[in-house]
Amino acid sequence: MSSTEPNPTNLPSNPEPDDHESEVLPRRRFLNLAGAGILTIGFGSVAEGLVGKLSEPLNQSVESLIFKPQQLVPEFPIAAIEPDKLIVNSFRGTPAINPLTYRLSIDGAVNQPLSLSMQEFQSLPLPFVNMVIRHVCVEGWAAIVQWGGLRLRDLVAIAQPKPTAKYIYFYSADGYYESWDLDSAMHPQTLMASHKNGQSLTPAYGAPLRLASPVKLGYKLSKWVTRIELKETLTAKRGYWEDIGYEWYAGI
Repeated sequence: MSSTEPNPTNLPSNPEPDDHESEVLPRRRFLNLAGAGILTIGFGSVAEGLVGKLSEPLNQSVESLIFKPQQLVPEFPIAAIEPDKLIVNSFRGTPAINPLTYRLSIDGAVNQPLSLSMQEFQSLPLPFVNMVIRHVCVEGWAAIVQWGGLRLRDLVAIAQPKPTAKYIYFYSADGYYESWDLDSAMHPQTLMASHKNGQSLTPAYGAPLRLASPVKLGYKLSKWVTRIELKETLTAKRGYWEDIGYEWYAGI
């Protein structure tokens, strides 16, 4: 997102520098209508916020029921990449990160906590994955982007998650925080990305490491990730934008 305060007349600028949300919105619109819109008829706008809050658990249940953890999202050919459409937003500006001292931690409900430098991350005996997917922002724009990195599920497997782990939190160098359901995080196209469109990430786009996935809206795709924490339960703080009213599941 471009600021810590959402624009009251528009949906917020994505918390993480890039967002998404265009052709994949029909499903979200359906869920909103099913969970909130129908119920607000006759009550007016005063009730919309309350109804939205009450209907969110229903929406999330429906979305999680629809979601297939192992089903791949169709990808695009390299020629379809739209390099000029990926908008750079920021939460609190681009943090200054020294790539030589940067470390990615994976801890919480795991048996083997990790702390990786970028050199160690790049040296892991894991497959490097490139994927060309549509990045969709909640603001209403989208861009086809190639992301390259390691599957998050492969990294988490090294940390040996405990059977009780159900959620996963992401903490960023700029203070941004997010949480996901574990099924979405373990989707084979959810990456800890170090590359964009065949080149190493630049700081504006989340270097050294950021989340990339075709199964979540852009505000879930944290940049500058420094810590990944597995948890058994969701805490009161579920995500920066979610904590001020945004949908938590945010699936597409």
